[in-house]
Amino acid sequence: MTQTTEPTASAAEPSGTTEPYGTAVRPPGADPAVTFAELYGSEPDGIWAAPGRVNLIGEYTDFNDGFVMPLALPHTAVAAVSRRDDGVLRLYSTDVPGGVVSLRVDELVPHSGHGWAAYPAGVVWALREAGHPVTGADIALTSTVPTGAGLSSSAALEIVTALALDDLFELGLSGAELAVVGRRAENDFVGVPCGIMDQMASACCTEGHALHLDTRDLSLRQVPFDLASQGLTLLVVDTRVKHALGDGAYAERRAGCEEGARLLGIPMLRDLPYENLATALTTLADAGADESVVRYVRHVVGDNHRVEQVIALLDAGDVRAAGPVLNAGHVSLRDDLRVSCPELDLVVEAANAAGALGARMTGGGFGGSAVVLVEEAAAHAVAKAVSEAFAAAGHAAPGIFDAIPSAGARRLR
Repeated sequence: MTQTTEPTASAAEPSGTTEPYGTAVRPPGADPAVTFAELYGSEPDGIWAAPGRVNLIGEYTDFNDGFVMPLALPHTAVAAVSRRDDGVLRLYSTDVPGGVVSLRVDELVPHSGHGWAAYPAGVVWALREAGHPVTGADIALTSTVPTGAGLSSSAALEIVTALALDDLFELGLSGAELAVVGRRAENDFVGVPCGIMDQMASACCTEGHALHLDTRDLSLRQVPFDLASQGLTLLVVDTRVKHALGDGAYAERRAGCEEGARLLGIPMLRDLPYENLATALTTLADAGADESVVRYVRHVVGDNHRVEQVIALLDAGDVRAAGPVLNAGHVSLRDDLRVSCPELDLVVEAANAAGALGARMTGGGFGGSAVVLVEEAAAHAVAKAVSEAFAAAGHAAPGIFDAIPSAGARRLR
């Protein structure tokens, strides 16, 4: 999940509009190859891209070995990169004030700061810790993935770096292996205890599909997700509220889930079947579990079940029936996990009142974005209703755009 510290190459506030359809991202910056040549005095060895993602269903399940269903967005982090063999790592972002960050690969130490540069530096550290002979690089980055919007800006930065280095150093890593590297960079180097959904989505999604991922063994299935052919649209609504997972709220919920599994005598909450949930909640209450632990368990097991429900509906070609499942997911995130906020609740309320099929917050919460499933013919009206509700409440205009299932990480040239 995207985190509170400026996690990507993008530090600028995303551009907005009061029109029903805006854009949640600013336009792309300068060609990274041109920037690279101006900075480093030579052409890059190549250019790579990795997308942000939006999660359709399955939230806070990935660190419980559960199920998720993200799709890649067209918004990407792009990196122009050249290999170095002298132990120097140079990093630059077109989106963050300041010059080139220069580091030594053999002096990289976890939790040592470096701001946004900690994410690509953490990837280099994680690759070297895994025994891969990465001896340095020059990197110039730009990104159109909004920061703090729950759209995996950090994972996009990690995966584009990992893919470039995998190519340049001929490491032969799979998409799943790149995702594991990215997660280790974020967990152990940056210090954010995220699961692996975001990195897997950025590395492994395919165009026109949602990714049904089992986070226990990283097995995956590409599920066709062509809403346009059915007259449907999935909107992403960026509330502009910067989420703040680094304040301990995310870690507290993760610890609560682990406590619930311990009290139930199971390895992970993934191992609790949905049909046994009611009995398990009684067991937790009888064992004196904190009420928050009971709520967290109810959410995680319920959301795993909701992923299975949505998959079954997609397979049956009944996408519209997924709307109520999205609504139920939001209620659980709001009431059981308690990671929503007034702006996210307003998106869901206003969208549904205007005729949406269903909506829910997505990502880590405490701000960020929501997804709205809507008839294509009603998309403008629903987006307009959400924008008007925000204006009436005195909130900044949200960014609203279509979620177009896009390609995962790839080399551009």
